Amino acid sequence: MVILHPLSDFIDNYTVSNSSPSYYYQGHCPEGGELLKLPRTSLVEAIAHKLMQHLAQNDLYCREGKMYGILLVELPLGEQRIIKAFSGLLNGKSIVEGWVPPIPGRDEVALEEACTLGQLEAIKQEIITLKQLPQRQQYETLKSEFDIKLQKISDRHQNYKQQRHEKRQILCQTLTGEALIIALEQLDEESRQQKIERRHLKRLRDDTLQPLQQIIETADIQIRELKQQRKQLSRQLQTQIHAAYTLVNFLGESQSLQQLIPGGLPTGTGDCCAPKLLHYAATHNLKPLAMAEFWWGASSAQDKIQGEFYGACVERCQPLMGFLLSGLRPNPPEVLPIIYEDEWLIAVNKPPGLLSVPGRYRDRQDSVVTRLHQKLPDGMAIASVHRLDQETSGILLLARDRSSHRQLSQQFQQRQIYKIYEAVLSGLLTIDEGAIELPLWGDPQNRPYQQVDERGKLSLTHFRVIAREKDYTRIEFIPKTGRTHQLRVHAADVRGLGVSILGDRLYGCVNNANRLYLHARELRFQHPQTGQTVHLRANTPF
Repeated sequence: MVILHPLSDFIDNYTVSNSSPSYYYQGHCPEGGELLKLPRTSLVEAIAHKLMQHLAQNDLYCREGKMYGILLVELPLGEQRIIKAFSGLLNGKSIVEGWVPPIPGRDEVALEEACTLGQLEAIKQEIITLKQLPQRQQYETLKSEFDIKLQKISDRHQNYKQQRHEKRQILCQTLTGEALIIALEQLDEESRQQKIERRHLKRLRDDTLQPLQQIIETADIQIRELKQQRKQLSRQLQTQIHAAYTLVNFLGESQSLQQLIPGGLPTGTGDCCAPKLLHYAATHNLKPLAMAEFWWGASSAQDKIQGEFYGACVERCQPLMGFLLSGLRPNPPEVLPIIYEDEWLIAVNKPPGLLSVPGRYRDRQDSVVTRLHQKLPDGMAIASVHRLDQETSGILLLARDRSSHRQLSQQFQQRQIYKIYEAVLSGLLTIDEGAIELPLWGDPQNRPYQQVDERGKLSLTHFRVIAREKDYTRIEFIPKTGRTHQLRVHAADVRGLGVSILGDRLYGCVNNANRLYLHARELRFQHPQTGQTVHLRANTPF
C-alpha cells in the first residue's frame, strides 16, 4: 500500500514562498521544557488545496464532514514526500488505500470494544423505545383535549357570570323583599353548579392522565439511569483504548495515551490527523517539515467550514503535541528584514503569517515584537506603534523608548501618518479611483470578523487602480482611518468595492491563493526626535 506520495502528485513546479508560516503546531517537551514547533507553511497549504480538489471530485469524501491532514516529510536521503490522514473512520473504515493507518493498539481491545459497543447499542435502542412509548402520545392527545374542554367551559362560564351580574343589577332595581332574595339565590345556585361542573371535569382529567403520567415518569427515570450506565460504559471503553493506544515520538520513546494524560482525555483522542501523521513519521524514520489540517464535507456541530485550515484541537491534540514533537530540533526563527533603524525607531518588513505582537495564548507568542525582544540588546524596550493583520505583509513601525512611542502614537491617532497599501483583488474592478466611507463594527460574538453596521466607527479609504491583470485588479489603498480589517472589508463589502482581496477567505474569497495579497508598501511620518520627514518603502512581494 502506497503511503509516501511524491510532491508531483499534488503540485508542479512550485516555488516555496518566503512568507512566514501561518500557524505552528507546538508544545513543550515533557522532559526539557523547551518549546517545539512544526509550521504550517504556504507549501503545505498549496498541497492541501490540491488535495481538496481531489476530494471534491469523489463523492466518497463528501458523504461526511471530517478533518483531513497532510505532513510534508524528508526521507533519510533528503527526498521530500507527502503523507496524508483522515480523522476517525472514513465511511466506516479505519484503513484506506493511500492514507496513513490508525495508531496501533486498538486491535488489542477489539473484543472488549465490540462487546461494549453492543451494550451501548442495546442501551441506545432501549432509550429510543422508552422515548417512543405510546403512552406519551396518548397523554399529550388527552391533555390537549381536556385543555380545550376546560377552555370552552371557562369561556362559557365567564359569559354566564357576566349575564348574572347584569341580571343582579336589574333585579335589585325591580324587586324587593322575599322575591329579591329568592331570585338572587337562584343566580348563586347557578354559579355553584357551574363551579361543580368545572371541578368534575378537572377530576376526570386527573383520573385519566395520572396513570399515564406515572408510566411516563417511570420511563424517564429509566432513561436517566440508562444514560448514566451508557456514560460509565463509554468511560470504561475509552480508558481501555487509551491504555492500549501507544504513541511514539522522534526520540524513539513510546507511551500510552493513559500514561501521557492520566487525568483522562475526550473520546476520539488518538484518532485525529495530527497524532496519526506524527506517529507514522516517527515510526518510519521520516523527518517532519510542515503540516496542515483542514475540514472537508458537511459543516460540523462545531461550525467547521469546508476548505478552512484549522490548528491542533485544544482538547484532543494539543495536550499530546509536546510529547509527539520531542526529538525534533527546534528551528531558529526567521530573520526579520529591517528597513530602517536608528537609536529611537526601528521598522521591519513583516512577512505574512507573522503576528505583529504576541497573542494571549501560548501558541501565539511568535511575533515581530517577540523576535526583536530576543534579538536586540535593547529589545525588551521595543514596542509596536501600530499593527498589521497577521496575514498582511509590509512595513511595521516600532519605537525604542516611551517618548518616541507616545509621539508616534499621537501622529497615528491624529491621522498625520501617510500610509499606502498595495493589494490584488480577486476580480475585475470597473472604476479607476474613489473613496469608501463606511461604519465598521466588530461583533463580540464573532471575533475578529468586522462588518458594515451603523453601530460601528467611521472608516475612510481612498483607492486607485494600478493595473488590471487577466481576472484580477491591482490596486492602491490609502487608509485615512485605522480600523480593524478596514481595507479587507472595504474591498469585500458590496457597499465598498464588492470584490474581496485575493486570498482573503475570511471575507469571501474562494480563489486558491497561498497568502493574503495585501501589503503595507509605504509609510510617511514625522520623526519624533529630529522632526524630519521619514518616508519608508517596502517593495510589494507579489
